[in-house]
Amino acid sequence: MMRNRFDEQLSLLNRELLEMGSLIEQSIRSATQALLNQDVQAANAAIASDHGVDQKERDIEALCLKLLLQQQPVARDLRLISAALKMITDMERIGDQAADISGIVIYLADKPYMKQLEHLPQMAEASIRMVTGSLDAYVNKDVDLARKVMAMDDIIDQLFDVVKNELIDLIRQDASNGSQAIDLMMIAKYFERIGDHAQNIAEWVEYAMTGIHKGEFLA
Repeated sequence: MMRNRFDEQLSLLNRELLEMGSLIEQSIRSATQALLNQDVQAANAAIASDHGVDQKERDIEALCLKLLLQQQPVARDLRLISAALKMITDMERIGDQAADISGIVIYLADKPYMKQLEHLPQMAEASIRMVTGSLDAYVNKDVDLARKVMAMDDIIDQLFDVVKNELIDLIRQDASNGSQAIDLMMIAKYFERIGDHAQNIAEWVEYAMTGIHKGEFLA
């Protein structure tokens, strides 16, 4: 009976993690839509949704502590719960970074872009795939999927280098491009950090399944 109750609460934890994942995925999508369309309303929506992400982090943290204190988890259960506690910290950071992107978008809303935004939406899509993939890996206890997600971070890093080099070239061509180039570089950097946090999540999934954690937590 005690184990059945514990398993029910673990299932609730999975659902809560997926809901938090859905919130941050929508935040990234709203921030990306805001960026591409210079849409202040979408940017404000992404910023506002960060409060929901923060609340979900608190709810999941409370559930994890309840599981640890009220039940008697075995080693694998302990890894699942401790991994979830680490994952929600990364997920909360992702929500923050989507809001940061949106803040820059609002600042740029009345200025035409100096170049077509080709690679930034590619970074956004890759980061969303990493977030959803890492959470699916946790819920389905799929180590292979977690490792595939880790490998995807290289794609985002490569796209970041492309964006950075393009913006540097534009500044060289015309120094007046400098201010907006820095803003777009910051947006690219936030997407790159979202990818890093999604990679962290996947590494905690691997730890939950195997007891091995090879990465380091990104603050």
